[in-house]
Amino acid sequence: VFGSIPFILRNAYIGVLVWSWLSYMNPHRFGWGFAYDFPFAQIIAIVLFVATVACKDRRTIPFNGLTFFWFIFLCWMCVTTLFALQPDPALIQLIKVLKIQLVIVFTLILIHKKEHIIALIWVIVLSIGFFGVKGGVFTILTGGSFRVWGPPSSFIEDNNELAIALLMLLPLIYYLKTQTNNFWIQRGLLVAMLLCTLSVFASYSRGAFLTIGVVSVFLLMKTRHKFVVLTLLLIGGVAVLTFLPSKWHERIDTIQNYEQDASAMGRINAWTYSVNVASDRLTGGGFSSWSTLTFHLYAPNPNDVHAAHSIYFGVLGDHGWIGLLLFLLILLLAWRTGTWILKNTKSIEELKWAYDLVFFLQISMVAYCFGGAFLSLAYFDLPWHLIAIILLVKRLVQEHLANPNSSEIIGNVENVCIKRQKTTKSSHQNIIGEKTSF
Repeated sequence: VFGSIPFILRNAYIGVLVWSWLSYMNPHRFGWGFAYDFPFAQIIAIVLFVATVACKDRRTIPFNGLTFFWFIFLCWMCVTTLFALQPDPALIQLIKVLKIQLVIVFTLILIHKKEHIIALIWVIVLSIGFFGVKGGVFTILTGGSFRVWGPPSSFIEDNNELAIALLMLLPLIYYLKTQTNNFWIQRGLLVAMLLCTLSVFASYSRGAFLTIGVVSVFLLMKTRHKFVVLTLLLIGGVAVLTFLPSKWHERIDTIQNYEQDASAMGRINAWTYSVNVASDRLTGGGFSSWSTLTFHLYAPNPNDVHAAHSIYFGVLGDHGWIGLLLFLLILLLAWRTGTWILKNTKSIEELKWAYDLVFFLQISMVAYCFGGAFLSLAYFDLPWHLIAIILLVKRLVQEHLANPNSSEIIGNVENVCIKRQKTTKSSHQNIIGEKTSF
């Protein structure tokens, strides 16, 4: 970590990559003693701030409907914290959320080239994918008899949250596979996809199981190779379901009898609490309002205190109906931005990489929007990072459309201007990467 500081001061965007690695992977949690709780991320954030101030190669944040409502949502979080039912815990959570959002701001300012974006995706994939690969190997060795867990003291520590994060990660892994011609990297990423998929099943998450079905349907609707994809899904599904033990099937079967499941009924109780507190208070309950006292006021069962375990009901309970509306607007506008990119890059070979990336980002967002309905991941870094990447890709696409002959869309890490040159078809494919089958 400390060895990266000189590189961050020289190239500020590296700070975004290092902070993302620390945030998603939590490598210090594998240590012991002082290292376990040492504020590595905070130190990198301070260095990143200094580097950003000194950096001349930075951009302004794109201003559009998406970033406008994003900013309003952050301001509304501050307002709801002022009127929170439990002010002290709410303030602690607000500070945590704003720290995450601050680094997203650095991402929008410092990441402005294709290489930067690809590097960020690699960091995300390697950081979260580590737990998917490790969990997949563990599942094979144990016959799927135990659950797979995420990094300690993180957003995705719980088995359910990790499963959804891995489902969001799978499209990004496949995208990276399409962007390299290296045989071993391609095969390595393919193996990583298989192991991460196995980890999703081995999480024993019912929400993730349902999300797999939704993402599969969306993929079938969008792909040009429906028969091939359907065949692979059926073969893979049957193989995994046959491999997993009987207690996994018993766990999934409880979906049909949710009325008899204490966990499911606890969530419904918490969702009702969110609706009631949002209907009674314009600003909702504020962050971390879940307590015995507040549940006695707003929940049908005051003794069954749970967090909402839903990005939608969580935001509703935390920030009221206004907060939920802003949150939904952000997701909707992010989707529309992605659709705009797909529409304007579909027939441009130089922007094939952007088309493919946004296509897979939308699959990741489908996994988040559906799987998040059952999990507390509204403030998790990954979906906000993906939205930021969509904005960054749009900016590059707009620059290319405004000046098609410019090499700015390709760029390089050293920020050196690339001279215009004619390229053959084969060399052009080396830059853009192989075509995706989707």
